[in-house]
Amino acid sequence: MAAPSRPLFTAFIGPQRLAAGPLAEVALAVMQASRRPAVLPIIIFNDATGQPIDLDLRGAESDVIARLPQPASPPEVEADEAAAAIEPRGRGRPKLGVVAREVTLLPRHWVWLGAQPGGASVALRKLVDEARRANGDADRARAARDAAYRFMSVMAGNLADFEEASRALFADDRRRFVALVAGWPDDIRDHVVKLAFSDRAEP
Repeated sequence: MAAPSRPLFTAFIGPQRLAAGPLAEVALAVMQASRRPAVLPIIIFNDATGQPIDLDLRGAESDVIARLPQPASPPEVEADEAAAAIEPRGRGRPKLGVVAREVTLLPRHWVWLGAQPGGASVALRKLVDEARRANGDADRARAARDAAYRFMSVMAGNLADFEEASRALFADDRRRFVALVAGWPDDIRDHVVKLAFSDRAEP
């Protein structure tokens, strides 16, 4: 399994992009910029969600880095590590990250699951994997659209054609969206298009 990519962040000073990359790099760039006289606000965005974040930039660079929020571990990993810490490793197959949790189903569902090859657990895992594969593209497109909308609501809410661009975004009309945001400041325009459509090929 490929290692998950690090979250990326982008900082803007007014309508111009100041820095982009891992949070530590962006935070230090913002720290340096914030110590220079400026009249424009600096905002840091989480590219995965489009939401602005607040950082404590006081002190030395090492202090700023030490205070940065750490990416949350997946619940499965946290639960498995906690279990491993208190349970001695016995004989038999490794746990492979399996975590027992409650699932509530109707009796007919349990009957059907119990009749599947491998039993209920195997059948449920297969169903989840199939749903993830089937809905993966739609889920990623929805997350990208939501991130783009959150970003543009903060940075472009007062710009021309914002409402029409929002409608085009939620209609997944890339050509109209790109045309409507063409007159926005370059860095804002480029970033919102990247957030919304960078994972999909040009139509």
